[in-house]
Amino acid sequence: MRARTAVMLALATLAASPAAFAQRASLADRVAALEARAAADQGATELVNQIGQLRAETQELRGQIEVLQQQLEQAKQAQRTQYLDIDGRLNRVEGATPATPASTMDAPASGAPIASASPAPAPAAVAGKGERGAYDHAFEALKGGDYVESSRRFRDFLAAFPAGQLAPNALYWLGESYYVTQNYALAGEQFQLLMDRYPTHDKAPGALLKLGLAQLGLKQSAQAEATLRQVVKRYPGSDVARTADDRLRAMQLAGAR
Repeated sequence: MRARTAVMLALATLAASPAAFAQRASLADRVAALEARAAADQGATELVNQIGQLRAETQELRGQIEVLQQQLEQAKQAQRTQYLDIDGRLNRVEGATPATPASTMDAPASGAPIASASPAPAPAAVAGKGERGAYDHAFEALKGGDYVESSRRFRDFLAAFPAGQLAPNALYWLGESYYVTQNYALAGEQFQLLMDRYPTHDKAPGALLKLGLAQLGLKQSAQAEATLRQVVKRYPGSDVARTADDRLRAMQLAGAR
């Protein structure tokens, strides 16, 4: 009897084994699927975290760019102010101060003089005004901010009075009229001409500085650096020398980046 019972139990156990194995295999598959899903969810979470971190870094970089842009604009404004301040001091030495240009950087660029509403007087008419009258007539356009018209009037003045007492001043302001409208090549020609003809004139230091700035405007870095170093060497301790030195330092910093 006992032997029969043992045999029956053994047979029952053998009969149940395939089902148990199948059940265990199914459970293992489910566990593996859950683990795979969990791994995928974890990967997605890490990806989301990385995206969030990248967004934060991008926002931080944008903030830094805005700060740098603001600093650059402040530096440009300081340079404009310093540049115009030197002009004002030179003008006071001359005895007449022209109106401050709105911005030497924001003036419209042009490779040639722009047409003006009022026609320029002929040289004969300019000569009829006399040297001082013709000079003041040109200077009025400069003070009024009409730099194209002032360049025309100063050209006519120089044609009528090429060796006049005010010719150096006219050359300087003709160059300035070109410079403000970003005609750097023409501006440089006038400043160089002034230096060649009147090297000891009161306008010579400013003309040499403006020549260097015009060369910078033309992207002639090597020539500009040489000219600005001449300013520092020829006129040590002067306002033009300090401005030239500041510009040289800015060029060095820009080159080191």
